[in-house]
Amino acid sequence: MKAIRRFTVRTVLPEPLRRLEELILNLRWSWHHETLDLFRSVDPALWEAVGHDPVRLLGEVAPDRLRRLASDRRFLRMLHDAADELQDYLTADRWYQSLPDAPRAIAYFSPEYGITTSLPQYSGGLGILAGDHLKTASDLGVPIIGVGLLYRHGYFTQSLSPDGWQLERYPPIDPNGLPLTLLREEDGTPVRVSIGLPQGRDLHAQVWLVRVGRVPQLLLDSDVEDNDQAARDITDRLYGGGGDHRLLQEMLLGIGGVRAIRAYCRITGHAAPEVFHTNEGHAGFLGLERIRELVAEAGLTFDEALEANRAGTVFTTHTPVPAGIDRFPRELVRKYFGGVNEEKGIPADRVLELGAEDYPGGDRTVFNMAVMGMRLAQRVNGVSRLHGEVSREMFGGLWGGFDTAEVPIGSVTNGVHAGTWVAREVLELAARRVPSVLESAQGWEGVRDVPEGDIWRVRRTLRARLVAEARRRLRASWRQRGASDAEMSWIDDALDPDVLTIGFARRVPSYKRLTLMMRDPERLRAILLDPERPVQIVIAGKAHPADEGGKRLIQEIVRFADGEDVRQRIVFLPDYDMALGQCMVQGCDVWMNNPLRPLEACGTSGMKAALNGGLNLSIRDGWWDEWFDGQNGWAIPSADGLAAPERRDALEAAALYELIEDHVAVMFYDRDGGPPRRWLEMVKHTIATLGPKVLASRMLRDYVQEYYVPAAASARAMAAGGYSGARRLAAWKERVRKAWPGVAVEHVESTGEETLHVGARLAVRVVVDLGGLDPGDVAVEAVYGRVDAADAFIAPSYLELAAAEQAEDGRLRYAGEIPLARSGPFGYSVRVVPSDPGLAGQAELGLVALPPAPQGMTNGNLR
Repeated sequence: MKAIRRFTVRTVLPEPLRRLEELILNLRWSWHHETLDLFRSVDPALWEAVGHDPVRLLGEVAPDRLRRLASDRRFLRMLHDAADELQDYLTADRWYQSLPDAPRAIAYFSPEYGITTSLPQYSGGLGILAGDHLKTASDLGVPIIGVGLLYRHGYFTQSLSPDGWQLERYPPIDPNGLPLTLLREEDGTPVRVSIGLPQGRDLHAQVWLVRVGRVPQLLLDSDVEDNDQAARDITDRLYGGGGDHRLLQEMLLGIGGVRAIRAYCRITGHAAPEVFHTNEGHAGFLGLERIRELVAEAGLTFDEALEANRAGTVFTTHTPVPAGIDRFPRELVRKYFGGVNEEKGIPADRVLELGAEDYPGGDRTVFNMAVMGMRLAQRVNGVSRLHGEVSREMFGGLWGGFDTAEVPIGSVTNGVHAGTWVAREVLELAARRVPSVLESAQGWEGVRDVPEGDIWRVRRTLRARLVAEARRRLRASWRQRGASDAEMSWIDDALDPDVLTIGFARRVPSYKRLTLMMRDPERLRAILLDPERPVQIVIAGKAHPADEGGKRLIQEIVRFADGEDVRQRIVFLPDYDMALGQCMVQGCDVWMNNPLRPLEACGTSGMKAALNGGLNLSIRDGWWDEWFDGQNGWAIPSADGLAAPERRDALEAAALYELIEDHVAVMFYDRDGGPPRRWLEMVKHTIATLGPKVLASRMLRDYVQEYYVPAAASARAMAAGGYSGARRLAAWKERVRKAWPGVAVEHVESTGEETLHVGARLAVRVVVDLGGLDPGDVAVEAVYGRVDAADAFIAPSYLELAAAEQAEDGRLRYAGEIPLARSGPFGYSVRVVPSDPGLAGQAELGLVALPPAPQGMTNGNLR
């Protein structure tokens, strides 16, 4: 007989141990080794049995053990030291507190967060990045409030069938068994937020509060008695369901999330956010809620509220492929934002315009969440330099008329949280040998002086730990697949702590090419079983439950790894999670990544491996394209542009095999009686050069200085004087848009073409019809520079021309001199663009007036 309901009964701690709860309810323990040592000392065997989950630890520890600890002076001293140190950490000024005019608070919205394995609210890289963002904000003192959903079944746990097919299970999660508390009103009642549904119904949610160091994280949960069963199931699982279900999750995240923040700030006195950061399009509806607030509370029009909202909003896109974006039928969105749900001043048609793909090649039948997110944000970024380029191409239609390079999508390359991902042994070695790495970016050069023997011993320790964990997980997996003890005896010798170990772990969409390594199975087998330079590969990854193709790829790799001749050298470990990820990035010598370029937005696993002394073997995609220098790993040649996928895979697989055989393995086993000197020189170079770049502290400083601070300044300018800035900008934009069809470049001429040489100046004169706009509403620019064979500019420069005099019929003449600074093919054109101090950039409105072809280009060769 089974229980009809499962819940967690928490232990009552003896008074001397009460501060244990204080430590457990702040997730800083997940990256603070001294606190983890304290938890381990409660009951070392039980600590391992509960998977390093302190809530479960206290729930299962014997009462007699707690009574003994309550009188154990050594343990109590450790407890009070840890709790006092936590309080110091939470209250001391940090980097952010030294910044002038920084935002008072920033709201950060994400559909998933990877904080710790004990809080399973993540599926992959987006969530892990969000978790590292919050942890780093805590370390740097950045006043972020995180917002997400609490999924009662989280993401699925993965197992394998006897024939290697992925199986999914969604175990229930009891919030009372997690390190979080309900957000409550002053009278003790739980906070409730609600959003309107069709037929006059409401969707209600309670709010769970998670402490991530200094950062409060609010997780909304619809499993409350006020809802019917369908509404209670809205937050059932991460990325579950489709259609209405998924849309309601995203409405609750965005709209309910803003309301949860308002309640939290009201109850706690926390500063209200000045900047809202939307981590992917899933949370895009937060902008609509902020517009609703401004319309209802400040009396703004929709357009005025839109400008006030945009000024303080940052949108980060994480996908380089359209399939990775949530798109809903337009009529479904109308169902939830029209009719009785239509808010006063927020017409459903205006909502639909925000997500419309009304650009060339767009699908007019869908509502695109990323498009809405970009229209609701004044600042947009990708997550690596290459991804920024891909995003400008992918979303360029939103800023029609501008060249791809001018599309206002920047980039902040992701980073990783060292406290979470770097092995304790590495941190301790750094503290002994190069404490300067903890103080400045320049200090990383000291890594080159660390004795090679010290690094080699640490690497061997971490590799051995990975081997032990892999064997444990293999045994559990084979038992679950139905194997007997006799059939599992080989696992005792699976993998070898002294063999070159390559890691490959990630989600399993087709573009990440899990099975590229198996393109030539016989060659892979020869690499694995080489008698002099053997290689072993540890693989992990989950396919989305609806991705049958991804599941087939997993089955293919599992069947190969099950082969009796190779299973001691290649293993697939099911149920990839943060704990396994930590073990793999710490224990692997090489991190392999072979996506279809340029479909990897960033990828951070290779960064984590590098910080632990691993080397990257990767296609030049994402962050690796940006920071590969020829000495910090190996770049797999990419056959970009080949139309035949089979041919491309064959070429890139052959290159991968050659690199492993002739370079990676040769260098790893080049011992000469001691540690591999050339290998360790490459390891030290990798850590010294990549260390300061791949840290999330660098990433978050970039966000603060390049996005949050400017966004806060813009938001303040819009809000000043009763939102007079927003009112003025909205009226100005409306006037410019109406007049723009009449703006024209009517005549362009230049003098001096007969003496073109480097150092000369080309005089340009332009006649422009402003269509009734004032000269201050526009900028008239000369665009100039080198051109290719088709007369397209190559990295052009821009020169604003000066209004010279009035021409006939109210037109204006503009003039300027173009400097001819370099030789070779050269050209110029002119354009008119809107110009206003309230704009983040000239492309913001997507409006540009160009001269009629072919007059706009005068080209020639500069001598």
